[in-house]
Amino acid sequence: MSSDSDQDLGITERKQYNTGEWYAEVVQKAGLANYGPEGMSGFIVTRPRGYALWEYIQNELDSKFKSTGVQNAYFPMMIPESYLEREKDIVEGFDPEVAWVTHGGHDELEERLAVRPTSESIIAPYMAQWVRSHRDLPLRVNQWCSVVRWEATETKPFFRTKEFLWQEGHTAHETHDEAWDETMTRLDQYAELYEDLLAIPVLKGQKPDHDKFPGAHKTTTVEALMPDGKSVQAGTSHHLGTSFAEAFDITFSDEDEETQPAHTTSWGLSWRALGALIMTHSDDQGLVLPPTVAPEQVVIVPIWQEDTKDDVLEYAESVREELAEAGIRVELDDRDERNPGFKFNEWELKGVPVRLEIGPYEVDDEEITVVHRPDGEETVEDRDSIAETVQDHFDEVYAKLYATAEENLDENVREADSREEILGTLGPNNGYVKVPWCGDEDCEEPIKEPLSAEIVMCPFDDEEEVDEDDTCAICGEQASQTAYFAKNY
Repeated sequence: MSSDSDQDLGITERKQYNTGEWYAEVVQKAGLANYGPEGMSGFIVTRPRGYALWEYIQNELDSKFKSTGVQNAYFPMMIPESYLEREKDIVEGFDPEVAWVTHGGHDELEERLAVRPTSESIIAPYMAQWVRSHRDLPLRVNQWCSVVRWEATETKPFFRTKEFLWQEGHTAHETHDEAWDETMTRLDQYAELYEDLLAIPVLKGQKPDHDKFPGAHKTTTVEALMPDGKSVQAGTSHHLGTSFAEAFDITFSDEDEETQPAHTTSWGLSWRALGALIMTHSDDQGLVLPPTVAPEQVVIVPIWQEDTKDDVLEYAESVREELAEAGIRVELDDRDERNPGFKFNEWELKGVPVRLEIGPYEVDDEEITVVHRPDGEETVEDRDSIAETVQDHFDEVYAKLYATAEENLDENVREADSREEILGTLGPNNGYVKVPWCGDEDCEEPIKEPLSAEIVMCPFDDEEEVDEDDTCAICGEQASQTAYFAKNY
């Protein structure tokens, strides 16, 4: 980026006032992604620094999955139309977004092929082949891939693109309860990913029945609140019941040699997690990343005059070597053509969590100046045991990021008991509005129509039970559950 001018390097939009434009500017100027070729609206090119973030998520989840019996596989990206039609709910749910292949070279295909919008209909037939007996269960497979959904709505890098990267897991079980335990295991792993790797607190719950995955018994979700008050559906885990097993003949012989349908699940998390990461922590100076996923966790900026250059660089290099040997991802910026101020700004833009400043005073006193990216807090540390000291600073930076995000969530969950209160709260404030709800989809419309807000999550029954005298905030009938309304990405 050294060829960029200072003006090109900086962020010109403001997060608070022009969130969408600010976000797009951060994504591009921090070197995470570019927009796709002209004429391909909704596609992006993920640059190495952006893909590195996805790899940290991928590695974390892959390890969690494999520790609980999941094996990776890969299935074709082209799905015959007849396969999609075997599950009519999927056709109804995804058909407007499906991209179709009709020709191979110059020849028209006998049957249209769908570019996968999701893979239940290509994976389920093979699960049916692999499962014969109860001894073959549970069966757990996952694939890392891209899918295509021809979104008609406005796209935003990572949050909503026509092609996106994700993982999708698929499992088969003997019983309903085993499938539910699987569903919740994956939901808990998604929540852990956000809270322990990305420094983002989330809400766990289930989608209302009218918004569950087509054909599913129940859809569960983790929801993350962005600083602009909109919610992100951050990952979903579906209990599919026996609907897919019946459609695709996933059956097994039980211990009594009776044929039974399997109970299946599917669960997925996409690079929307990167959008949530960028949106949550970044600021008007650019990208902000927790040390857990930062491609460069530390940047060392040496500051010298000509007569102190050799001593400063030698000292800085010794620090770099010690940090690298400790497994810390560290960069030493010893470029001659850029002054320290430019370097500070550039590495702030790129989101490096911790900056070490080393000048002649630090060399003489055997010290190091440590600066935190999120808030500019500056401390002076001893040179001795610097690797351990830096790890402590990583913990501090992570805690700061999480605390800020948690404060945003805590301050933006409000309660309401009537349609007027919901509109009056969501209109100017965004965030979540928690209300008693009767469970009828019709009671979502009076909020959805004027505000483009909807029920994004209902807490699990054992977490927020409604009282017998609670009435629906919309219609006044007996409430059966709690609902969280929000605008969403």
